[in-house]
Amino acid sequence: MAASAKLYPNYDASVWLRSCEQEVTEPLDGEITGELPAWLRGTLLRNGPGSLKVGDMRFKHIFDGSALMHRFAIHEGSVTYQCRFLQSSTYKRNQAAQRIVVREFGTKAVPDPCHTIFDRVASVFKPDETITDNAMISLYPFGDEIYAFTEAPAIHRIDPVTLDTMERKNMMDSLAFVCHTAHPHVMPNGDVYNLGMSVVKGRVQHVVVEFPFTEKGDMFARARVVGSLRPRWPLHPAYMHTFGITANYFVIVEQPLAVSLYGVLRSQVSGAPLGDSLHWYPDQDTHIVLISRSTGQELRRYCTEPLFFLHIINAFERDGTLVLDLCAYKDAKAIDAMYVQAVENMQSNADYAEWFRGRPQRLELPLDATTPARVAARPLAALGCETPRIHYDAFNGRPYRYFYAISSDVDGENPGAVIKVDTWTGATLTWSSADCYPSEPVFVPAPDAKSEDDGVLLSALVYGRDARRVALLVLCARSLRRRALAAFRTPSPAPKCLHGWFLPHAPQA
Repeated sequence: MAASAKLYPNYDASVWLRSCEQEVTEPLDGEITGELPAWLRGTLLRNGPGSLKVGDMRFKHIFDGSALMHRFAIHEGSVTYQCRFLQSSTYKRNQAAQRIVVREFGTKAVPDPCHTIFDRVASVFKPDETITDNAMISLYPFGDEIYAFTEAPAIHRIDPVTLDTMERKNMMDSLAFVCHTAHPHVMPNGDVYNLGMSVVKGRVQHVVVEFPFTEKGDMFARARVVGSLRPRWPLHPAYMHTFGITANYFVIVEQPLAVSLYGVLRSQVSGAPLGDSLHWYPDQDTHIVLISRSTGQELRRYCTEPLFFLHIINAFERDGTLVLDLCAYKDAKAIDAMYVQAVENMQSNADYAEWFRGRPQRLELPLDATTPARVAARPLAALGCETPRIHYDAFNGRPYRYFYAISSDVDGENPGAVIKVDTWTGATLTWSSADCYPSEPVFVPAPDAKSEDDGVLLSALVYGRDARRVALLVLCARSLRRRALAAFRTPSPAPKCLHGWFLPHAPQA
């Protein structure tokens, strides 16, 4: 093979390797083609890795990049764009030192010459000082407040207009959370649920916590544990990025990607990256556990073949069966594929596309206790997809038909594609444009929507050859035809983002 040949000629991985060098604090006006729906008003907030550089150093994993908030404000036929770095403690410490001084998922921190081995051992008992609070994965509302999330205990309140970092909350203080998922569930009544790992009477447990909605007061102060589960491997609890919720159950997936608690303690002392404590066990089944929402107790446990997942699409109950849809992989190589060195070398790695070969799959769990507890997954569609979204407000935890995602097939003809899947028929629709890379498509229902897919999809776009162009794409959710595009010229490179939230009729700057 010639040195210049590319195994995946249609995929430009540079969109993941960019570093924003200049924030956009004053809103930029978008150049709009097409026509925005007259009813579409609000703010799309996005989160993701904004910079891989600190001084002369560089992070080693995409998950380590400094969190960058993005804001697309839609008002009366116009769209504006802003971006700002999350002012986390980690970001401030790194910037002050101009070095990476806090360890991340894939990056070891620079040793502090003033700290002895005794200091590092003592840090085990002061984890808040050594655990990163770089919340670069998602954004979720708690009442009328917006918080940036990662899987570490600290979350940050964000001003949805200015993107200022307003407040830091540490879940270890009130809930003894060692970690939690980056994807809580927001219920129609405003209550929020999240799944975390906590230490209860010296034992590690997975706990589901409810944050009851209140118009006045602190939702976090009212938090309470409403469900718990002991890990099947007490010293190696499963890694969990999302969980499911239905009318009667919390749905917990214990995959054979586990966190070594001994490894975490060792890395605390040695300063090794947190990712070194993750281990994949290929000979172990994946377990799906149902916790009763009424009693908080484990009701039933199912097992299936080993699979790795990050995102659950949806879960619901129907005719005596609990249906669980997720984006599944045969192993955890997708995490390895997001190391910076792996991304840089992907064009010469014949296995790279297979590492990302995730597929939407369905597991049907019989609720009748007399039926076998071993289940098999079946494909929902014959394509790779990630960051799935549904018509969340109306169909989360309920029978649904459609979900939307972006392509995970880096070897595809159009690897930068928005995807719509009909779970009833397996039919798919796609939208793509040359050299264009969409983010997670967020569904916004039309006023008085008559069907599940009556509305639009919003997706933030970046481009391969033009690193300083970012755009907001508006698609018809029914047909995936483009309705409008708002394009912006940014003063520095625009990195690809991960997850976000849409605030309808949000206040405008």
